[in-house]
Amino acid sequence: MANPNFKENKLKRLIAKSIQPLLRIFSKKTYVSWQYRYITGHKLDWKNLKRYTEKLQYLRLYYYPRNASVVKAASRDGARERVKSKGLEKLLIPIVGIYDKVEDIPFEALPKRFVVKATHACALNHICLDKDTLDVNALKNKMRRWLKMDYGKKTVEPHYSKIKPRLIVEHYVGKSDSLPTEYKMHVFNGKARYLYVVSGRGKDIRYDNLYVDFTPFPESQFNHWSSSDEVPKKPKNYEELVKYAEMLASDLLFCRVDFFIVDDHIYFNEFTFTPAKGTLIFDDDKADFIISEWFDISSAKKNKAA
Repeated sequence: MANPNFKENKLKRLIAKSIQPLLRIFSKKTYVSWQYRYITGHKLDWKNLKRYTEKLQYLRLYYYPRNASVVKAASRDGARERVKSKGLEKLLIPIVGIYDKVEDIPFEALPKRFVVKATHACALNHICLDKDTLDVNALKNKMRRWLKMDYGKKTVEPHYSKIKPRLIVEHYVGKSDSLPTEYKMHVFNGKARYLYVVSGRGKDIRYDNLYVDFTPFPESQFNHWSSSDEVPKKPKNYEELVKYAEMLASDLLFCRVDFFIVDDHIYFNEFTFTPAKGTLIFDDDKADFIISEWFDISSAKKNKAA
């Protein structure tokens, strides 16, 4: 979803778009360094990773693509298997099915409201709130494009390239008139540290950043998103959500674990390993260093492939 608060220099953007394809072809490291500098304004110091966002770039290129657990968890179908393996099947959103081809999806049998997602990517999804008004052919064409896309190559997030492209159709668990609030918990070396709460999607979207104890963490507000006028109300089952996030990410260096809460039921949504490709622009630059203190990637650096 585009951020209405973010203003970008159009000429700078045009030049960047012309350069990107060449950099992606010749050197992933050069591309990532350039992209990081272009978006954040900071030079990426590969030899002295001090920032949280710098550490994400390192994992993005050198660790995640070689880590089978990360690759599996990053896929929509593999994520469900991981949740089941942790004994947390009750958190899973009910699905209609997982399909290799668009033609395999039984559109006539789909519920009135559903969500279809590509398994091998971030943000390739379609929310249908009323099947009676759905342009089925347009959606089919969109999904065919998804299946043909090497998302990892396009975004230089190589772990996505190792995921088999498939389609997953979920039941819609939100209310009929609004999208559910999402709780995005950041877990570092098995410990939940902070989250942001996304509310008002489709209307007046707000991002509220909080420490894990649900007190405000305004320094970590990022990418010019607006926060709510008041701190969101802490869900009554919030401690359970924190526990589930740590269980699901217990063996991972870093993972953002996303949940919905609908009618007091916690639903798992997805795992994310490279939020915004690691190119977050914090309202207060010190947040990049605060978060980095929670994040030890020494084991990944020791095991870097030659």
